[in-house]
Amino acid sequence: MTAPLAGLLRLQRGRRSASGKQLLGLSSLNNDILLKSCRNYRAVLCTELTKPLIIRNLPSPSLQLHEVRVGVHYCGVNFADILACKGLYQKKHCLPFTPGMEFSGMVMETGANVSTVQEGDRVIGVTGTSAMAEECVTDQKVLWPIPEGVSYEEAAALPVSYGTAILALEHRARTQPGETVLVTAAAGATGLAAIDVAANVLKAKVIAAAGSDHKCNLALQKGAAHSVNYIQGSLKEEVKKLTDNRGVNVVLDAVGGDIFKEALQSLAWEGRIVVVGFAGGAIPSVPANLLLLKNVSALGVFWGRYREEDFPVFSSSVSSALWYCQERRIQPHVGAVFNLEEVNEAFSRVTQRKSTGKIVISIK
Repeated sequence: MTAPLAGLLRLQRGRRSASGKQLLGLSSLNNDILLKSCRNYRAVLCTELTKPLIIRNLPSPSLQLHEVRVGVHYCGVNFADILACKGLYQKKHCLPFTPGMEFSGMVMETGANVSTVQEGDRVIGVTGTSAMAEECVTDQKVLWPIPEGVSYEEAAALPVSYGTAILALEHRARTQPGETVLVTAAAGATGLAAIDVAANVLKAKVIAAAGSDHKCNLALQKGAAHSVNYIQGSLKEEVKKLTDNRGVNVVLDAVGGDIFKEALQSLAWEGRIVVVGFAGGAIPSVPANLLLLKNVSALGVFWGRYREEDFPVFSSSVSSALWYCQERRIQPHVGAVFNLEEVNEAFSRVTQRKSTGKIVISIK
């Protein structure tokens, strides 16, 4: 057993209270409690940064009063998970750790003070880590009930991508019906979610920008009115043609680099550009003179930060995604499903830019 793995096991065991350890020696201890304390579950582990992930059996931790144990059915794969396993994400995690920040599943057990869910409830959850496992223990406040008619697979694809899209387009950009929205990295999970929300919920006109004809066609199927393959020509010039030189009202950019700069130059008077990521790898500088000349706004969305800074807004973005999905106003695109043992292949699919929509891990 590696030293980091041994450390994680000690950490898991450390969650058990001192009184619990004493109870193990008492003959009156209920057999059910003994069985629960000895139960194991399979989990993905990152034991060394940039190295392949491994699957290991871990002991099920005991619950705190406000915590819930969920049997995970599906877990979404996000670019942030991959960055975390390379040590490149904004939030650093102590090794070893289990990646995965969004999941769907069924409540297995609740702490004594839990009032929002009960055993057998179908839920989605948002965590910083730990979701790529058969079980996930989390605070009751970051669980939301899955409505009838929404599958576990669909639900797992909603929180991060659709939460980001809803928060960016509705809360930050204040997108209005009839406005024109440009979405870059349009065939990615957040890109397709943004097209779905902008076109089908907010009733905006969407121009989708992606790096291949196949991805552009997928964006058109999702609801975009036009598409631009920015590998084949200038994004700025194509947007000019499509908008009769007026430009777009809103940009949701997940690429960065030169694509961000062209998108910024494509804004109309009082337009808004919302930065949600840097999939291209290059973090651009904002030419302040462009903001002044057209009275445009450059905004950012770090969706996960809202969990600490403004939880009602964070929670509302997840609740809205679930409601829109139940009403069939949106429909998440699951590009591929991998088994837990195929987690490294799932990560590779994303890093090699072969994925479209959301990649999910099937646990059950």
